[in-house]
Amino acid sequence: YIEYNGKKISLKPPWRRLTMYDALKEYANIDVTKLSDEEIMEIIKQNNIQFELKEYNRGLAITTLFEELVEDKLIEPTYIIEHPKESTPLCKLSRKDPSLVERAEGYILGVEVTNIYSELNDPILQNKLLLEQARMRELGFEEAHLYDQDFIEALMYGMPPTGGIGIGIDRVIMLLLGIKSIKEIIPFPMVKKKTESEAVSILTKYTINKDNKS
Repeated sequence: YIEYNGKKISLKPPWRRLTMYDALKEYANIDVTKLSDEEIMEIIKQNNIQFELKEYNRGLAITTLFEELVEDKLIEPTYIIEHPKESTPLCKLSRKDPSLVERAEGYILGVEVTNIYSELNDPILQNKLLLEQARMRELGFEEAHLYDQDFIEALMYGMPPTGGIGIGIDRVIMLLLGIKSIKEIIPFPMVKKKTESEAVSILTKYTINKDNKS
């Protein structure tokens, strides 16, 4: 058992498994399988959710709804499976439904602690998906992957069937120790980027102080 923010939960397996679509249906009362693209975008607008892309993308729209309306409600340990393929370009497509990928994310107390998937090892498909990501970046999706020619060339030499898991050690420690902010765990936390004018101002002050000391 762990306790966090007054909640006590068991980490004992097996963890619950939910598809992303079923999680949206259960926690947000949204059945995306019965909604048109226009209806999905209307729900995004009604909930004042920011959609990064300048152009509609159904998979990313569904993923955005999940992140904004469901994630923080996943209190008990849960694996979310069967994500839309647009959620990552590096994952093997589902053998049951090619609009989805073989991916799972583990959640505890509304926090994603692990990311698991079958690695895509088809260089032709990988090249196509990374080119799509480059286009999405041009349309304003900052989280889109950069195109990596070296990676594509490496895949062409051959890659065996592979699966991977990433664990957010900092998040796990935060939950186990009951720490409220992840910044207290990360040795070098992210800081807000300075604008060009702010950077020039800081550099000017540094130069003046240095000149005064000399």
